[in-house]
Amino acid sequence: MGPLAWLLTAQVEVAGSPVLVREIVGNVFGLASALLGLRRLVWAWPVGMVGNALLLTVFLGGVFTTPQAHDLYGQAGRQVFFFVVSCYGWWRWSRTRRLGSAPDRAAVTPRWATGRERLGLLAVAVLGTAAAYPVLAALGSWGPLPDAWILVGSLLATYGMARGWVDFWLLWIAVDAVGVPLLLRGGFYPSAAMYLFYGLFCAWGFASWWRTSARTARAAGSSVPHSYLEAAA
Repeated sequence: MGPLAWLLTAQVEVAGSPVLVREIVGNVFGLASALLGLRRLVWAWPVGMVGNALLLTVFLGGVFTTPQAHDLYGQAGRQVFFFVVSCYGWWRWSRTRRLGSAPDRAAVTPRWATGRERLGLLAVAVLGTAAAYPVLAALGSWGPLPDAWILVGSLLATYGMARGWVDFWLLWIAVDAVGVPLLLRGGFYPSAAMYLFYGLFCAWGFASWWRTSARTARAAGSSVPHSYLEAAA
């Protein structure tokens, strides 16, 4: 058996239940991407894309061989959209890094989304979830409503990361809060554990990017909100 065949078929037992090795590996790549994103390094995008490809096969239990045999079409679909949005993020961060427009030589300069940008995020979140829900339900997705929000919220968070918005960390926390219970009920234990850890990690990332945006604003002689409520005003 070659390495690829082993990766696609290997399983381990967690709490008495079989778990695919590729689900674990895919989530490790996702975590590595998040760590690189926290440090605003371009490599966050290609590393995340590898994890997307692996997790796509995990959440299509009716197509690929999985112990859970649940089809989470929203979870699977977001891996495809992640891949597409990641191409944009990879291009945008690479361009910023090449031009040297970030003052600390990172790939992006964190900033708060503007009021108009936040209204756009809210509109897409509501309309996108409402549109995705019946589609996922018709496809037979397991847990279509939370799956719809996870799909839409994840895409918005990834887009926000590409734009360098501090707010994107809060979107990820909202996605994780819904994703952990859904994945636990479905038996996707490595992914549920990843979501739980990632929620805590996002709180750290949020604080880190907030501090960086504050330093950048002070260096530019701008005023910076002292609380998120002020930032959202």
